[in-house]
Amino acid sequence: MLETASALTTHAAPSAHVDTFARDHLPPPELWPVMDLSGVPHLAALPHINAAAEFLDAMAAAGHADRPALVAPGVRWSYAELMERANRIAGVLVRDMGLVPGERVLLRGYNGPMTFAAWFGVLKAGGIVVATMPLLRARELSAIADKARVRLALCDARLAAELEAAAQASPNLRRTMLFGGDDGELERAMRTAPAEFANVQTSAEDVAMIAFTSGTTGQPKGTMHFHRDLLASADTFGAHILRPEADDLFCGSPPLAFTFGLGGYVLFPMRVGAATLMLEQASPPQLLQGMQDFRATVCFTAPTAYRAMAAAAKDFDLSSLRKCVSAGEPLPAATFEAWRQATGIRIIDGIGSTEMLHIFISSAGDDIRAGSTGRAVPGYHARVVDDAGNEVEPGKMGRLMVRGPTGCRYLDDPVRQQTYVEGGWNVTGDTYVMDEEGYFWYKARNDDMIISSGYNIAGPEVENCLLEHPAVLECAVIGAPDPERGHVVKAFIVLREGFTGGDEMVKTLQDHAKQCIAPYKYPRRVEFVDSLPRTQTGKLQRFRLRQQEAGG
Repeated sequence: MLETASALTTHAAPSAHVDTFARDHLPPPELWPVMDLSGVPHLAALPHINAAAEFLDAMAAAGHADRPALVAPGVRWSYAELMERANRIAGVLVRDMGLVPGERVLLRGYNGPMTFAAWFGVLKAGGIVVATMPLLRARELSAIADKARVRLALCDARLAAELEAAAQASPNLRRTMLFGGDDGELERAMRTAPAEFANVQTSAEDVAMIAFTSGTTGQPKGTMHFHRDLLASADTFGAHILRPEADDLFCGSPPLAFTFGLGGYVLFPMRVGAATLMLEQASPPQLLQGMQDFRATVCFTAPTAYRAMAAAAKDFDLSSLRKCVSAGEPLPAATFEAWRQATGIRIIDGIGSTEMLHIFISSAGDDIRAGSTGRAVPGYHARVVDDAGNEVEPGKMGRLMVRGPTGCRYLDDPVRQQTYVEGGWNVTGDTYVMDEEGYFWYKARNDDMIISSGYNIAGPEVENCLLEHPAVLECAVIGAPDPERGHVVKAFIVLREGFTGGDEMVKTLQDHAKQCIAPYKYPRRVEFVDSLPRTQTGKLQRFRLRQQEAGG
């Protein structure tokens, strides 16, 4: 019998939040997943946690004050310098913007030093960070501001136009302070703010951030994470799988607003006193150049980027690089092998989610099995179940369920909450197989399973096969409606330069598929396209292709 949602949770100190909106709009306790803190008992024992103080102030006090925390073109801030700037921003938020603990602050900026410092400043002042992707438009920003009841915003001046338009449509968004350059409004205010700030003593279970999903389904949702959750991710995946060192320099491509990027830039490096390289623009060529120029040692990016970088890696000196992490979407075996051949590095794959904050299944080093996502990260428990919620035997497909020290708590959305949480377990929406050794093998998103003439076909399996062909740069596979078979496998393919689409290429790829997977899985329809629909974080949006095929 499953424990109740609160069975493995400790009771933290009373909330420090004066503004109680976030706490008031948490899901009802009976809809929470089990928050199993047995893997992080040192955190369970702490009633008060301010994540900014733990990641920044505590590291400075532990001997890292003069070590680099943040590196960017033309910028090198030590832990002490970053802490001072975050302190001044916290002071400005309270003194000039009237922030009270518990208020949400929308953060809009590129991956740069001031965005980084502002993230810490909000937490120090007891605020709740609502970080947003730089490419979001006014409609999306106003929807987020309304959903999270945001009054205050810190914004890069170069991104102000869309936020100003959002403020016109949102009754909540009332005060924005722009930053950028020595003459930015925030920078000017910081000059007269104190260099020291008394961090708000938030409860371990006060909400620290509201992360909005990147919208692979087209419907972004707000997920709430506590101060303790941020440390829990660092002390599970970071401590047991990634194992960063103080001399590491992290880099990557995801925005800070994406929890994958948050882990790679803040949670994992700063838990051990390491540094982060912030690149405003991090396309594959720019990321390769940055890794070479700054001698980065750890990289976080998506499978699509690794595949693109593998072909050009020979032109760069990547000898400093020692670890690479992939998440956001499944890592094809062909991409894993291409990167290994190009660099000698075996990518650490992982599955995480915005709802769970970060990675909960992964493996590193000799434990890596190419094509497998890995095993449950210490501190987490995962299982594969059938439609009735019963655990299936190893080797059989089913739905992935997971629980641990982090979990799904949607902002004011009990209907979705009941969909994501069943009996205290988080239901990720993925179809997996677990083998006898406890390794998890991804098959598809639950809605990416294709049923054709009674056969169950996992779209990503077909994609992995097609990606092994030298002509294929990218591909997406969906089930297309068919009057005879119900659905048929259809592949949307982006060809590499030098290859041409047409009937001959279609037959070539179909024959290739029949050779590497069961013939009934081959794509009966193939469409060549210039690009595939993706979110701003690089996730493939197969639902848009399904809508296209359905005429929606």
